[in-house]
Amino acid sequence: MVQRAIETIINRQFFKGKAIVITGPRQSGKTTLLKQIASKSEFPALVLACDEPEVRSILANSNLQRLRSLVGRHKLVLIDEAQRVKNIGLTLKLMVDLMPDIQLLITGSSSLDLAGKISEPLTGRMFEYHLYPFSSQELALSVNRLAEQQSLEKRLIYGSYPQVIMLSGQEKSCLLHLTGNRLYNDVLAYSDIRKPAQLESLLISLALQVGNEVSYHQLAQTIQADSKTVERYIHLLEQSFIVFKLSAFSRSLPNEIKKGKKVYFYDNGIRNAILQNFSPLNLRQDASALWENYVVSERQKANHYQRHFANSFFWRTFQRQKIDLIEETDGTLIAYALRWRQQSQAKLPATFIAAYPDHEFHIIDRTNYLDFLM
Repeated sequence: MVQRAIETIINRQFFKGKAIVITGPRQSGKTTLLKQIASKSEFPALVLACDEPEVRSILANSNLQRLRSLVGRHKLVLIDEAQRVKNIGLTLKLMVDLMPDIQLLITGSSSLDLAGKISEPLTGRMFEYHLYPFSSQELALSVNRLAEQQSLEKRLIYGSYPQVIMLSGQEKSCLLHLTGNRLYNDVLAYSDIRKPAQLESLLISLALQVGNEVSYHQLAQTIQADSKTVERYIHLLEQSFIVFKLSAFSRSLPNEIKKGKKVYFYDNGIRNAILQNFSPLNLRQDASALWENYVVSERQKANHYQRHFANSFFWRTFQRQKIDLIEETDGTLIAYALRWRQQSQAKLPATFIAAYPDHEFHIIDRTNYLDFLM
């Protein structure tokens, strides 16, 4: 069993007068995490699975008396897949406000599912966290660092969804099932997308452009839509934890690109499944792009789990000078060059050094990436 990094964080927030909400992509392990927390809890725990019609019915049409009867003497109430319940936000608000002696822990398949259902009713009444597919830190700590380093090629190709990790030898079928039937359900079911083929075309285009800047105008031409539609689709994919964006960093230089965007996938395996390309690294032309996507996405997970509140960017000029990743924390800039080939040398462009003299610079390659991500 892989210990999830977020479990310790959640336990620290118990009984502070707020609900705890866990969002994340389907199949990322939210239900398993709830069961782990319940099994270890020193408090009597009640687990309510909203896949069950009876549970949905009770939570959708409850008053305070019925809720107290349901909860009984339990102090910890865990509600799984809460987005399936009609008016769940009002029910949760009632429980937080009028049942202060219990701790609510709620999961949902994505922020897209829960955004309109609990965010407004629970404003100021919740802590929200995201659960991603396994992180490199979680996997390294579950066995050892050396074993995780030796699995790097598998991570770059198959990613780190729990089912993919646990069912060794069945990675391709797991990923194709995820991308074919489960992963886009949130987007398609809750956002009134009338042309699913456009969404699929957009995902393929984004997968092919990992590590490169994307143009909404060019993407729109590719999928035969307008730029506003592309922007909306990407926003929905972000809310479903499939992709995320990095913006271009710019403060002063006139030749800096100021409005550029890069789009990364939270999981390499999902990216490769979209392209149906699981070839080994020595046969691929995109190994560097896979490495960049992996390191940037794993860093996003690490920052979230470690509560490291950094703004992340890339940097490029019109003269094609570039920096792969920049993090800004409380005014401090740290620049990173992400190098797949260990013999590759990297140095910062002189124009960046002159414009931003107060900075740090590090090269991240296969020899030190786990230190960076842990």
